[in-house]
Amino acid sequence: MRSKRLGGELRRLRVERNLTVSEVAKRLGCGQPKVSQIENGNRGIRPKDLSVLLDLYAVTDSKYCQRLKRLALDVHKVDWWTQQGPLIDALRDYLTLEADSGLVRVYEPTLVPGMLQTEAYMRQLFAARLPADQVDALVDTRLKRKELLDDHLGFRLRAVVDEPALHRIAGTRAMVVEQLRHLAQVGRRPNVTVQVLPLKARFAVDQFAAFSLFTFRGQSSIDVAWLEYLTGGTLLEQESDVQAYTRAWEELTAAALSPSDSRQLIRALIEENES
Repeated sequence: MRSKRLGGELRRLRVERNLTVSEVAKRLGCGQPKVSQIENGNRGIRPKDLSVLLDLYAVTDSKYCQRLKRLALDVHKVDWWTQQGPLIDALRDYLTLEADSGLVRVYEPTLVPGMLQTEAYMRQLFAARLPADQVDALVDTRLKRKELLDDHLGFRLRAVVDEPALHRIAGTRAMVVEQLRHLAQVGRRPNVTVQVLPLKARFAVDQFAAFSLFTFRGQSSIDVAWLEYLTGGTLLEQESDVQAYTRAWEELTAAALSPSDSRQLIRALIEENES
């Protein structure tokens, strides 16, 4: 994922300068396949070669240059999930995006977002569709993701949850209450915002499947969008696509209840399940 992001940025810079792969290869003193492999995310790039390309592309923004250089180094980073085995292969791209972000915005129409789930709720979800011997590994992975929430200065999470998702929490009433209480409590953290999209909400956008927007550390704007589907997800990097989902996010947050009103709705659901 990091190689793809870096390669995509370098390809964009080359195209903006109206340079061909052949011209870039000549400047680097290498063959065209190497340049293509770098841009396609199939190989990393040496710091020296990256500096040459940044000069060739006349990139003068020092912060942007440092971000690309850091990304090039992080291509070789060994993340905690590399030891989790093949079971989470489909999650690796998402985990990388999440770990590299300073801000994650999540819209979830059917479930409580993963980072906001209790362990009991996680187990209930996984056990309903997976063999018992796979559940522990997936629960451990999701619990490990939640540690990002403890980084109050370096990580922020904003979530919009459709109200029906709060009515579909599976399990006993005690489990439902536990999950709702946890959602209300974690929403009070300084780096977490939870908004509920009420059933009566009216807004112009179409119905959406779950999606996330990632703002990488050291940047002021959203870089990529991630769309979830049944067996995985798709990364959107084109500016027009990201802007479309950014506008959708703005519509959703405007139509959703405020964080305080959302907590009030959640408290009402807690009382309903306790009665």
